[in-house]
Amino acid sequence: MSFKTNDNQQITLDDRFNRLTQREQKFVLNSWAKDFADIVFPAINEERFSVLYSDQEFSRPASPVNVKIGALMLKEMLHLSDDELIASICCDVRFQYALHTTSFKEQPVSDRTFSLFRRRLYEYELKTGIDLLKEEMLHLADVYTKYLNLHSNIKRMDSLMIASNSKRMSRLEIIYTVNANAVKLMHRLGADDRIPKELEHYLNPDDLNDVIYYCKGDDITSRFEKAIQEAGQLQQLMSGEEWLEFQEHQLLVRVLKEQTQTDTEGTLKAKPNSEITPDSLQNPSDPDATYRKKAGKDHKGYVGNIIETIGEDGISLITGFGYENNTHSDSSFCKEYLETRSEDSPAETMLTDGAYSGTENSALAEEKNVELITTSLTGKLPDIIMGNFHLSEDGKEVISCPAGNKPIKSSYYEATGMCRAVFRKDCCQHCPNRNKCKAKLQNKTAFVNVSSKMVERARYLRKISSKEYLQLTRIRNGIEGIPSVLRRKYQVDRIPVRGRLKSKTFFLCKIGAYNIRKLLKHLPKVREKSAQNVALA
Repeated sequence: MSFKTNDNQQITLDDRFNRLTQREQKFVLNSWAKDFADIVFPAINEERFSVLYSDQEFSRPASPVNVKIGALMLKEMLHLSDDELIASICCDVRFQYALHTTSFKEQPVSDRTFSLFRRRLYEYELKTGIDLLKEEMLHLADVYTKYLNLHSNIKRMDSLMIASNSKRMSRLEIIYTVNANAVKLMHRLGADDRIPKELEHYLNPDDLNDVIYYCKGDDITSRFEKAIQEAGQLQQLMSGEEWLEFQEHQLLVRVLKEQTQTDTEGTLKAKPNSEITPDSLQNPSDPDATYRKKAGKDHKGYVGNIIETIGEDGISLITGFGYENNTHSDSSFCKEYLETRSEDSPAETMLTDGAYSGTENSALAEEKNVELITTSLTGKLPDIIMGNFHLSEDGKEVISCPAGNKPIKSSYYEATGMCRAVFRKDCCQHCPNRNKCKAKLQNKTAFVNVSSKMVERARYLRKISSKEYLQLTRIRNGIEGIPSVLRRKYQVDRIPVRGRLKSKTFFLCKIGAYNIRKLLKHLPKVREKSAQNVALA
């Protein structure tokens, strides 16, 4: 298929919309379709997606890209399936008006239009690492920002766990399923003569129930060990190069590496539960999903990161986002965002929770002209008085304490990053700060343990205790509602595909739909304010 721009942007004289009654036209113009058609649809950059198609001029042209992008956002905005979306485009004039297709003799969508387009996006990112849909969603967010006059330098950031659309499996189920898939692959490729008799049970449709669900508690360990031995046997049977390209073989090798170890006699044994890493295989049907425990809850899947720009009168938009395996930390999301900013970017204030903090992030934020304000700091908090310690530039020597006393001796311990400052006993014995800086008295001296990180955290705590910063920390709490909306209204935990890149396409469209809803909600308020300003002028 070749790429062709969509030139059907204007309503023609014989357009379907013109044949509607005045009452029907009024319904369309008063609905969401009007602003979508006027603002969202014309802003979609078709040329960005030309790389997905053939450059041969005489090959069959693909369906208009802006129709597909717009339709995918409408699908998420109105909570439709692909089939319901196609039916709506073909039968509902509001969809046709919004997508500028009222002049088409036949709507440019078919049963596989959207699934094939998502596949093209997936394969292109897999090949190049470039996420075209993310670039487009960021571009559209910039367009909405201009329409809403959202020129704020205050942003807030938060993350949410996104569940994988796959069953939660035990270690026995994972190894059994990988083994069964490998045996079925050999059978499918006509290599039945290579399957030993003791492994033929994997081809029996009832074998799964016999091994997993009808397994008595006392037999679980023995059956788990048997499955491990069978996995090792299968790996030897599939040792040839002809198996390397198949995912079933790749997962077999992976699960043996993650779940087993070899003892001194060369026998495969199961690793202890404590040695299984969070990025190990959770389900063979979704190899990308990882495990993470957060806030006392177990999560299997991915994590989405949200950056929201806050304006006046309650106006806000999502202007940045990320989507990774759920082992990706909040601190890493913050660092990646800061690294993308140029040093001459306009100053901004970023409000986050304590999980985004860190000495490295704070230093990078200062370098990138960002004031990073974190609330609910994680870890043990020092007393504010510790911020009055003066250390050398490299943080390896204590110059003076909060009371202005100079230490007799200062030692630095590389392993812990702590300084041990020794003072005269009379300096600390009656000092009012003694309990706050945790000075330890000895026979003739007193000592205090302090580090540069401790001093920086104490100074930051003093800073955010001011009235101005307390107000900013209250503003940060507003972003907590977005994960709830994405779960309840946009069903991010029920994405109907598996794999990080494939599920990310749905996540990005849901973010696009969320922003469109925000745009439609705030536009009347912005227009009214603009009209008042014109009247006053």
